Amino acid sequence: MSWNEFVYFAVASLLLWSLGSVLLYTRKSPVAAIVSIIGGIIVFAAFIAGLWAGQGHPPLRTMGETRLWYSFFIAIVGFVTYLHWKYKWIMAYSVVVSGVFVFVNLLKPEIHTTNLMPALQSPWFVPHVTVYILSYALLGAATIASFIAIRELKKGEQRLMPLIDNLVYIGLGFLMMGMLMGALWAKEAWGDFWSWDPKEVWAFITAAAYLVYIHARLINYKLKYLLWLLPIAFILLMITWIGVNYLPAAQGSIHVY
Repeated sequence: MSWNEFVYFAVASLLLWSLGSVLLYTRKSPVAAIVSIIGGIIVFAAFIAGLWAGQGHPPLRTMGETRLWYSFFIAIVGFVTYLHWKYKWIMAYSVVVSGVFVFVNLLKPEIHTTNLMPALQSPWFVPHVTVYILSYALLGAATIASFIAIRELKKGEQRLMPLIDNLVYIGLGFLMMGMLMGALWAKEAWGDFWSWDPKEVWAFITAAAYLVYIHARLINYKLKYLLWLLPIAFILLMITWIGVNYLPAAQGSIHVY
């Protein structure tokens, strides 16, 4: 399977996810919605598995492929969050965010070779990139929830704070796991755990921003100010993921392939 078939799987998945989101609001029983959402996840997973088999390596190397996983994981995060906390809106928001990344890939599909550069031919490759993308999905969901929480805070409501805190805790946990595995991989590939490469520096800055949020929550810092830290932290995350590749200082980076 190749990117040529992506449009069929992507459209089918988005339709199933959208239908499920609508059914959550229009049906008393969530069974049909859950079946529809799971169906979309299975269809999307089938394309990823087919692309993996067709390329001969995990589709985790390029920006287009990471967008593919981001689309997949953000839908899963929204679904799991709904199952646990029963927030219908986050499933709908997740579908919208996932759809944005899907359409970017549809409008500009990246075609990739099946050969990986030697540095990427490592057992660390799949877990390192996968936990990072999962952390992006969780922290992206936290950012969406923070905008809604900011609006609700004006009405004196704080019902989303447990959800936001849990998403940040788990998301940062995965982010730190990604950094740790990256350090071990770097030692294996280049001889050093940490080299202050631009990508590493921005990853450190991003992790520090989320740690500031967590510590500020522990001392009960004012939410009307603190919640704005999450969109700022997510911007830093996007710079780490995408923006740093365009910085002049990063052109010689070991993370730019």
